[in-house]
Amino acid sequence: MQIAMIGAGYVGLTTATCFAEMGHEVACHDVDGERIRQLEAGELPIYEPRLEEAMRRAVASGKLRFSRSGADCVGGADIVFLAVGTPATPDGRIDLSQVEAAARLVSRWLKPGAVVAIKSTVVAGTCRRVREIMAEERQSLDFSVAANPEFLREGSAMEDFLCPDRIVIGCDDRRSASLLSEVYRPLTERGAPKVLSSTPNAELIKYAANAFLALKIGFINEVADLCAQTGADVGPVAEGIGLDRRIGPSFLRPGPGYGGSCFPKDTCIFAATGHGRGARQFLIETLIERNEKRKVALARRVIAQGELREGSVVAVLGLAFKANTDDVREAAALTMVPILQKAGLRVRAHDPKARANARQWLRDVEWTDTPYEAAHGADAVVILTEWEEYKNIDLGRLACTMSQRVVFDYRNLLDPRAVAAHGLTYFSLGRPPVSPVGKSTRGRVSALAGSRRRVAAPARD
Repeated sequence: MQIAMIGAGYVGLTTATCFAEMGHEVACHDVDGERIRQLEAGELPIYEPRLEEAMRRAVASGKLRFSRSGADCVGGADIVFLAVGTPATPDGRIDLSQVEAAARLVSRWLKPGAVVAIKSTVVAGTCRRVREIMAEERQSLDFSVAANPEFLREGSAMEDFLCPDRIVIGCDDRRSASLLSEVYRPLTERGAPKVLSSTPNAELIKYAANAFLALKIGFINEVADLCAQTGADVGPVAEGIGLDRRIGPSFLRPGPGYGGSCFPKDTCIFAATGHGRGARQFLIETLIERNEKRKVALARRVIAQGELREGSVVAVLGLAFKANTDDVREAAALTMVPILQKAGLRVRAHDPKARANARQWLRDVEWTDTPYEAAHGADAVVILTEWEEYKNIDLGRLACTMSQRVVFDYRNLLDPRAVAAHGLTYFSLGRPPVSPVGKSTRGRVSALAGSRRRVAAPARD
């Protein structure tokens, strides 16, 4: 089938490549001419495992091409996918300007009988709005508009597309339902579940799913805090919860709060939509507030528990919001690093993929090429991203290079006993603190609580 992809960002590029892998003929267009130039040269503008080699393979086979011309891309397409940005406005509402602009662009060259499928995450009623815009542009054109939300996780996007939990297709006519079902037939024939529904239902499914997953993250973070106060261990607690088939184990690992391009934006828009329609989503509104406060609280915890002096060095390991991506949008590091710096601490940082993106947001940071360089002479190490490289870090080497030897593991990657055996004091989430072998963390923390802090934590908001 002939497919056009409008938007060569994370979603558009991954989707276009996967469609080409499935055997479709795909042309990809983006208003950013420089991005198209990069892609034509075989350069991937984002980091995503397996994507670069798959893209090059698809281009070499002739199944995928990049076009600077909207007319060339859209004119012969049976289905045109819109995969453009839908950011949140300052008041939390959705900004549909890019979707509307793409609809106007597509309407100029769309052939009769074609389907426009919205891949972007959009609020209920957007398909209707796009249909109205396109009808105004070309009143005599016979076309269909459908909703086909993506469920791609950064770091595993290729697998998520080719082995999906479900394929959601929102259609209001038989033609779009038939064409989109045909596009995904190679996946549904292998057993991928297909949800065929109306456009408003499909639009809402994406937001509700992301909101629920974000709630699971917020819930286990709150449980971890309770574990820390009761002497429990969040690991076995989460395992016991997740074994319930009604709950499942996914998204039950404590961390420094969710980030990225989806959950922060989508929860805000979901809450704003509910507020605007008189159906407030109180759980999500509370979640949004608590998620931001968590990042601030964990930064203050480093300051309070680290016994740090002004000018002390803190090594931050992990700048991306999660592992296997270079995306730093809404990452915990972007909130926490400035708080540490404001308290008079020097910050060194390492991330295997996200350094270039983080540099655009963080100032006065000492950037390093390895985690050991970051930790050299450091008084504390803070792990913020669950990279495999940090999970397998050489604890002996780490201990030898550090000064004060305090580790804050905000992803619970390390074995507490192994950390203690190497002479490191260890703080994690929802687990008892661990002192070096032969020393008492309880006494150390109590002494700290009763003493004057060497560095004052920033005042509460």
